[in-house]
Amino acid sequence: MPTPSQPQLEPLDRTQVLTAMGITALVLLIIARFWLAFDSVALLPLELSLSAVAIGASLALGISVASEIAYRFWPAYRTSADTYLAMVLTPLLWIDLIWLGLLPGLSEELLFRGVMLPAIGLNSFGLVISSLCFGVLHYSGSQQWAYVIWATVVGAVLGASALATGNLLVPIVAHVMTNLISSGTWKLKQVRG
Repeated sequence: MPTPSQPQLEPLDRTQVLTAMGITALVLLIIARFWLAFDSVALLPLELSLSAVAIGASLALGISVASEIAYRFWPAYRTSADTYLAMVLTPLLWIDLIWLGLLPGLSEELLFRGVMLPAIGLNSFGLVISSLCFGVLHYSGSQQWAYVIWATVVGAVLGASALATGNLLVPIVAHVMTNLISSGTWKLKQVRG
């Protein structure tokens, strides 16, 4: 029985999760577009290169390893991640994980690292503010505070990679691959029981 501090959420079905992901991605893209319409922000460039893909992939592996360490040794994060991932991933099929990697990876990076970071400033202040906003986006209830902290840290790492390389492709690749790795790992753990 749910307590007042822990309300029971109704489980979502596959269509609801995919629709929510699509709508969220669309809303973030619209926000980015409106921001660009009313502010003369110079977007962080997106330059296709093998080195950018390699850096992004390496970053994704590092984030995934750090997530696994946090999962093992930080009980609040483990509980928070399991709650969030169970809600999102349980109804999804394996093929749906592609959308889970691409939609947030593209839309969130465009808004937070592509538009917000340059608009606030390509400096530590812009990095902190855009990372905090990214963390807050992942808030889904007071019991999920550890996941918000984790998302804020990951946002800072992704933002730092954008600042260091000057290429939006690096955090996009890192974000997409991190989502794919973490969702695939979680679903695999559920299959193994």
